[in-house]
Amino acid sequence: MDTYFLAIILILFASFFQGTFGLGMKYMAPLKWEAWWLLHSFIAMIVVPGIWAFIAIPDLLAVIAQTDNDTLLLAAFFGFLWGIGGILFGVSVEKTGISITYGIVMGLAASMGSVIPLFQIEGALSQPSFPTIMIGVVLLLVGVAITAVAGVQRDRLKAENDSMDKSIKLGVIIAVASGILSAFLNIGFSNAAPVAQVAVAEYGVGTQNASLASWVVVLPGAFAMNGGYAIFRLIQNNSWGSYKNPNSGKAYKWAILAGIFWFAALGVYGQGAALMGNLGPVIGWPILLGLALIISNIWGYRSGEWKNAAKPFRVLLIGLAVLIIAICILGYANY
Repeated sequence: MDTYFLAIILILFASFFQGTFGLGMKYMAPLKWEAWWLLHSFIAMIVVPGIWAFIAIPDLLAVIAQTDNDTLLLAAFFGFLWGIGGILFGVSVEKTGISITYGIVMGLAASMGSVIPLFQIEGALSQPSFPTIMIGVVLLLVGVAITAVAGVQRDRLKAENDSMDKSIKLGVIIAVASGILSAFLNIGFSNAAPVAQVAVAEYGVGTQNASLASWVVVLPGAFAMNGGYAIFRLIQNNSWGSYKNPNSGKAYKWAILAGIFWFAALGVYGQGAALMGNLGPVIGWPILLGLALIISNIWGYRSGEWKNAAKPFRVLLIGLAVLIIAICILGYANY
């Protein structure tokens, strides 16, 4: 199979996981948010990537030990910044609603997470694919904006009052900060490339599997923020007893499944991006998030979120069509 075609297939699979893992958040009860989130983030950011990476790279610890400390610290720091963005996402949702927040965050995370690694490549402006990539990224932003507008129109039809209007400006500012910080997950992965290079050059690991080493050094920083904040909430609210709630088996199951799906998205995406070469994080990341947005809306439609909202749904279809065109352009950019 052609390497680039295989890379695209892998990112398609990753997008399915990315667009699906959020379904688990509908099954938090009877666990408190912080109890569910601590378990979920530990599975997603520590357990699954660690087990997968050790299976694929038996000498993982030696690979990490041989990598420059500055690279490791920077990668973990970028992961920590992404973690802050994730917490701000939740704050913004409380103030503006999921549709506005999701649109802003996805658009900024996809575009900045693509453009910043692009400009870190030496001679980025002279890359033959540079104009095509920029056109694809701009179209992706347009598509995300249209889907956000559709979501806002849908929510207005269902809202009984406009109680969020007073806090919407602050919510938008927080969402912008979340979107910028959320881009650092991919920036961290891109800057952790030296770890994967050591695995390939010194230990004969395949390019696909070597990408897992990059995630292993980025995600502890992400967990430090997510897990730390969850523990803070558990202490603040004295909600440790939530773990003992009866009939919480389904919540535990979905916390684990959502964690597996969350890293499956990143792990498979990383393998696809690695096969694309230097431009993998530049092109693969916006494709991942764009397709994930499409898939999450498909799940939303199936669950009845767009019921009795015919006009907003037509707007959504326009946005999804623009996203598909943008994804095709980005896919072509590195062909």
